[in-house]
Amino acid sequence: MITQVRGRLVEKNPTEVVVDCNGVGYLLHISLNTFSSLPADENVVLYTHLSIREDAHTLFGFINKTEREIFKLLISVSGVGPSIARTMLSSMTSEEIQNAIASENVPLIQSVKGIGVKTAQRVIVDLKDKILKTFNIDEVSVRTSNTNRDEALSALEVLGFQRKQSDKIIAAVLKENPDASVEKIIKLALKNL
Repeated sequence: MITQVRGRLVEKNPTEVVVDCNGVGYLLHISLNTFSSLPADENVVLYTHLSIREDAHTLFGFINKTEREIFKLLISVSGVGPSIARTMLSSMTSEEIQNAIASENVPLIQSVKGIGVKTAQRVIVDLKDKILKTFNIDEVSVRTSNTNRDEALSALEVLGFQRKQSDKIIAAVLKENPDASVEKIIKLALKNL
């Protein structure tokens, strides 16, 4: 099993990279989060997961071990394959996925292309306990912050703002002010919309 690749970045695209390791070029499929986190210089270390199917051996690359672990957890769920897991990691950060699962946020998980209601519910049922134990997330704090987040998001939607854009801005606001009230989240988000 290939667990990490260290070498020179030869090609870089939003969905894949080629890393030269002592003359051997490895094609790694990556998420948009990994793409945006790649260093500017040519030397990289990517943590990997090798997906073996009857018709293909596909190597996936991740910028950190947490992203790889989330990927492995996601593909362990029935109905979630490597491409859907990669799409999910491209749509949300590892932390957002952890919080969405821990807080049972079905609409957020379902917002990922290729995931329906039943698959989103299955992801939560299968992974909630694993996420809470593995990443040591406090269930109470996740619920509180997500309640404020959801209320602020709903309020911005009522005001006519797009959900996806509002969600990104609210995430940024909560990163800087994790204990912000609903009113404060909305005020700060409106300044950035």
